[in-house]
Amino acid sequence: MLVASVIVDVAARAVDRPFFYLVPSQLAVDVQVGCAVSVDFGNRPVVGYVIGLSQMDEDEVEASVGELSKLKPLLGILSQPYFDDVAARLATWISHEYLCTVSDALHLFTPPGGSPKVKRVDDAWELVFAGVGPVDDRWAIPTEAASSFAPAKNAVKQQRVLDALFCGGMRVAELAAMLGNVNPTLKALEKRGVIRIEHRRRIRDAMPAVAGACANVDALTHGQQEALDVICATIAGDAPSNVVVVDGITGSGKTEVYLRAIEDVLRAGKSAIVLVPEIALTPQTVGRFRARFPDDVAVLHSRLSTGERFDQWDLVRQGEVHVVVGTRSALFAPVRDLGLVIIDEEHDSSYKQDNAPRYDARVVAYELTRMRDAALVLGSATPSIDTLASCEGGVLGERAWQHVLLPERPSGQPLPDVQIVDMAAEFKGGSRSMFSRALVDALLGVHERGEKAVLLLNRRGFASFVLCRECGFVPECPHCSTSLTFHERNGTLVCHHCDYVEPMPATCPQCNSPYLRKFGAGTERVEAELRQIVPGDMPIIRMDADTTKAKGAHERLLEEFSAARGGILLGTQMIAKGLDFPDVTLVGVINADTTLKLPDFRAPERTFQLLEQVSGRAGRAEKPGHVIVQTYWPEHPAIRAAAAHDRDLFLETELPSRDELGYPPYVRLVNVLAWGQDERAVRQVITEVTLAINSSMISAGHEWEVLGPAPCLLSRLRGLYRWHTLIKAPIGADVSAVIEPVLKARKASDQVRIAIDVDPDNLF
Repeated sequence: MLVASVIVDVAARAVDRPFFYLVPSQLAVDVQVGCAVSVDFGNRPVVGYVIGLSQMDEDEVEASVGELSKLKPLLGILSQPYFDDVAARLATWISHEYLCTVSDALHLFTPPGGSPKVKRVDDAWELVFAGVGPVDDRWAIPTEAASSFAPAKNAVKQQRVLDALFCGGMRVAELAAMLGNVNPTLKALEKRGVIRIEHRRRIRDAMPAVAGACANVDALTHGQQEALDVICATIAGDAPSNVVVVDGITGSGKTEVYLRAIEDVLRAGKSAIVLVPEIALTPQTVGRFRARFPDDVAVLHSRLSTGERFDQWDLVRQGEVHVVVGTRSALFAPVRDLGLVIIDEEHDSSYKQDNAPRYDARVVAYELTRMRDAALVLGSATPSIDTLASCEGGVLGERAWQHVLLPERPSGQPLPDVQIVDMAAEFKGGSRSMFSRALVDALLGVHERGEKAVLLLNRRGFASFVLCRECGFVPECPHCSTSLTFHERNGTLVCHHCDYVEPMPATCPQCNSPYLRKFGAGTERVEAELRQIVPGDMPIIRMDADTTKAKGAHERLLEEFSAARGGILLGTQMIAKGLDFPDVTLVGVINADTTLKLPDFRAPERTFQLLEQVSGRAGRAEKPGHVIVQTYWPEHPAIRAAAAHDRDLFLETELPSRDELGYPPYVRLVNVLAWGQDERAVRQVITEVTLAINSSMISAGHEWEVLGPAPCLLSRLRGLYRWHTLIKAPIGADVSAVIEPVLKARKASDQVRIAIDVDPDNLF
């Protein structure tokens, strides 16, 4: 008998294991691994996913399930396969590695649009994904009889329809927009055999055409050719490791290497996935890839509508496209015959998901490519310290990763010179502006020459907080332990964690003083002050989380900047990497210290990466670039190293510090989080969980370092109190094997929630 191993789509650890179901003979032909099925679970129909099929005799069934009579049959098959057996194994691996349920992990591989539901329709079970599914368009197609058909003199609408169809078929909706209600007319013409009505699937366009198409390059630099040769050898399986780290300076032509590597993969009849960290990078990247591979690129990211994402996902599943470009979720696209995964700007923190399942796309990509015998390329001008460590000895794998350098730009231009401006000295010299004299002069020079500038400020809003100068009162979010940010445009105070909004008070709510002062500078305020400094005809385009909320805003703003003759692109981190505008000659960093002063062991590394990345936006073509970095901490190693484009200088101080304090890449971290509305209950639960993990750790013979429990830095978020415990384990330790039994032994609680963040990206 055929037995299916099924993961039920129920979010509970108590049932987080495969259940066996008998496959009825009438379903045996169609059932496959990856199918969604309807099963009887707890005397109600629920969705399940088939992760295995096996032929069993009665003895084997009784050994696995017990009595044969207890083996329930599948109620029905609800879908074609969404994934294959390799994806099922990868989902199981994710569930163990990141301590989530298998059903949560499987959702990564199912169609976009949320959790499915089962409903009964006409004596059959159907699977429903809300708002998802293909869209059919009705088309009116003229037949051969149309050329000789003559409508009656009073059949004016028939003649107008035929005139519209003279050059070929049209969508019925387009005809209706031109001529009004055409349904009766179409029915009459169809009845006479003059036209036929067809149903055609309409693919919702996920990404309009954008500037940035990438033409073929005649010759590669020596570094590019070496990188390409190593990648192609890896794709062919002739390399010591399946991972290649492309370590190329900004503007060194990594994208051209990616494109040629994908050409090699496509020639072999395989597919490729390309991940980018920011949605802001997707338009330019897609433009380049679509220029090279017309009609063979799918786009997947969260700013698309559910229907658009479904269409792109389904095109991949059907094998109609072979190149997938998108943010981290694109890693789980149902590509056929995967040959290559490329993760661009691999150092970026957005590759780590901050809600369940809390996976790291770089680590999952390593496991995925290993399972599928594919190549993995990690590209960056500033590879993460963890990645560099894997090149030395293999943090993730047993073999060291291949490391290739791209030390030059195809244009021959050197990296831009970097000028450090000490803002403390500026203040002592009498300047009270957020713009140093050097930056103002440079911006005016850019305007005179008709060039472009990029200004980076890692902060949103008009001011970071408002303070009463009489009593010291600072308006705070009632739901989060953070101050509210002032937004000038609509005169509001906004929480950037939970989106709480309140009007800016005219006087202090605490002492009624009128002396409310705005402290700090956000992008809104920088824009306002910029307009007082630069000539009025110089375009200023602001790009941050507020201006890019609308659908298509990224594309529109980048097109606007690209088309402008001269101008300034002002923005947050989303403009710091990946964007390529050849006429940008100046980069200004308003305050380099913002990320540096965060209470995070990765703060120096992120500051170095950010400065090096944003510096690379300048001087990418014929004209040389210049970078001005404003800081109150000019002697910090991260800033000095970025100014000198000297990574080794940064690592000389950073690595010994990490080693001494016990942080990656020398240890593994696990952050155990608890949150709820009652702080006392949260503290009690995190204490109990910490003690249980300690006990499990000791029983397993481990002596890992456990810090906490303690309140999180952001101790209250969206009305919930947050506590955590940090665990430091040796590299390669199976932390999940120690923690998983603790989680399974605990009963789920609505009052206090627990989450485990393995290899966390931040500890806030």
